[in-house]
This record gives sequence, structure tokens and C-alpha cells, in this order.
Amino acid sequence: MSRHPLTVALTIALGLLVAAPLAAAQDPTATTRTKSMREQRAERLAELGKGKEEVKQAEQKPAMFPNATRVAPEAKASGKMVKNLQALQALYEQQNMAEVIAKAEDIAAMPAAGAYEKSYAYSLAGNAAADLDDQAKAADYFAKAVAANGLDNDSHFNTMFNLAVIQFGNEKYAEALATMDRFLAETRSDKLEHQAFRAGVLSNLERHDEAAAIYKDLVARNPTDKRVLMNAVAALQNGDKFDQANLLLEDAYKRGMLTETRELRALYIGYMNAQRWADAQKVIEDGVAKGVLKPGPDLARDYQVLAQNAYVDDKIALAAELYGRAAPMAADGEAYLNLAKVLEYSGKKAEAKAAAQKALDKGVKKPDEARNILSR
Repeated sequence: MSRHPLTVALTIALGLLVAAPLAAAQDPTATTRTKSMREQRAERLAELGKGKEEVKQAEQKPAMFPNATRVAPEAKASGKMVKNLQALQALYEQQNMAEVIAKAEDIAAMPAAGAYEKSYAYSLAGNAAADLDDQAKAADYFAKAVAANGLDNDSHFNTMFNLAVIQFGNEKYAEALATMDRFLAETRSDKLEHQAFRAGVLSNLERHDEAAAIYKDLVARNPTDKRVLMNAVAALQNGDKFDQANLLLEDAYKRGMLTETRELRALYIGYMNAQRWADAQKVIEDGVAKGVLKPGPDLARDYQVLAQNAYVDDKIALAAELYGRAAPMAADGEAYLNLAKVLEYSGKKAEAKAAAQKALDKGVKKPDEARNILSR
């Protein structure tokens, strides 16, 4: 008996899992911004005439950027400007963001405003604009705060990092990279969040080899961080280094790190791309047994890819088994139609007709193929 061709659309199920850049996934805009402003407030209260104990505690904290090359200016408000900064701070604490922006612009334009007052006002305006979801204006204010160069190192570099994050969110990737390169050169930071963010920017610039090199180094230094791992995998895949991506995922799998659907799917699709069909099937079956992989159209498509490969390799019984698993959870009747073809080829006419009828019931692109099996 000759074989009936299977539906060719199944091959499109082989795709790559692309993880979001770490910085985007973590949404560092809000986290870093809040942290920065809390610290700025504690550090400024002395000049604004309140919070002595809080100021003392802030001063005892270790520097966030101990290796910075920048010589910090004397961050202090002039006597004439203290009341203006107090009013600006009060507006910010009251969450009057539109008024914060207006007051900050007024302060920056005052003849008595020095580098400190301008930087502080612009940094608050940047945070206020970001809270109002005016990201373009937020970037402009953060850039002005950095350019005025009046803040202490911690606040100055937190503002610079905020600028890079906003630029990234606005898809100004080249600008974000330039800001991050300056940030890293001046802070000499090797912190995970900073290095990973730069790698994410490089990925969005399609400089995948550079991004992968950073991520792989971060994986080596942070072997239990899954976000870093998945971003490293995505960068390697995007750079066509599938074998290296698979090695990272295999190692993580052996250490029990891949506990989510997308993580297991990244591994077994990597195996499929490498034509390691048995390994892919093993991972899928293990994921199903553990409840990590849930029944549904996505899993059905992946089963069909395995089934189609088994059919091509003349593993007819395995192909029928895999199509049989896929068919009930598939979005349409194509898996049932392929199952019917495999069963008919195996000489199991009654079972083939039953599958063909189910294919018609769920809907297929070529119903005549199912009707032909029913008529034979």
C-alpha cells in the first residue's frame, strides 16, 4: 500500500523561543527610579532642614558605585534655593506629578540655580514624567539632570541608568547603548543588572554574538539565575549558535532548573532543530508526566512534528502513537487526518475511518481527503 502524503503545514511548529531582554522582563524603570529617589530624598534632607536621623543613616550606607571614576561635586543647595527645593520635594511626595514638572522647570530656569539645583530638579521632573507615562519627556529630563552634573555619585549614576532604561523602552537602542557604555566606563560596575541590561540592548541591536558573550559570562557567575540563562539561550539562538544554546539548556535541565513550560519548550525545540528527535520526545514526556507541559494546541503541534518525523523515518507505529496523542488536544482536525492516513497505511481500515470522521468533525483544510478514506 502506498503512503498518503501528510499535511506539510506541521513543519512550521519548529520555532525558536526568544526570551525578552532581562532589563525589559524585570521592568527596571520603576524599581531603579523609586530606589534612586528614596536615596536622593534622604541625602537632600539635611539641606532642606529636616530628617537629621534619616540623613545620618543614609550617610552610613556604603557607596553604590565604589569604583566610580567620577569625582563627585559638593552636592549642596544654596541658601536662596532651599525653600524652592523643599516645595518641589513636597509636591513629589504628594504625587502631584504635573506640578512637579512645572516647578522643576521654574527652578532650573532661576538665575540662582546652580548645578546641584538643576540636576535635582531635572531628576525629579524625569521621575514625574515617567510616572505620567511621558517617556520621551522623562528621557529629556534625565539627560538634562546628568548633563548638569550636580548630584552625588549614587544619584548621578542612578539617574544615568534611568536614562538608559527609558531610552531602551522608547526603542532608542543605539542611544541606550551609548548611555550604558558611558555608565559602565564611569562606574566600573560589574553588577548583574547592569551587565545584563547592556546585553539586552545589544540583542535588540542584533549584535547577538556580543550579547551572548556577556550572558554566558553572567551564567557562569550566576548559575542559578534562570532569567540570565534564558536570555543567554535566546542570544545564542538568534546568533545561530544552536549547539551552544542546547548545551546551556541541557546543563540546566540536568540540574532541575527548567520548571516552566517555556523553559522545557526551549530545550526540546532546540533538540528538534538539531534533529535529536528521541531526546525531544523524552523531554516532552517528562514534562507531561510532571504536569509542566499542559494539554493544548501548542503541545499538539509539537507532538505532530515528532509524529511527522517518525513517519518519514518509517517508524509507523510511533507516528500513529504520537498523532494519537496530538489529535484530541489539537485546535483542528489535521492531526486526526494524519492519524487516519497512517492507520490506513498500516492496514487498520476501521481505525482509520474512525479517525477520518473525527477529522471531519473538528474541521480540516482538505475534507475530501478524509471522505476518501471513509469511502474506501
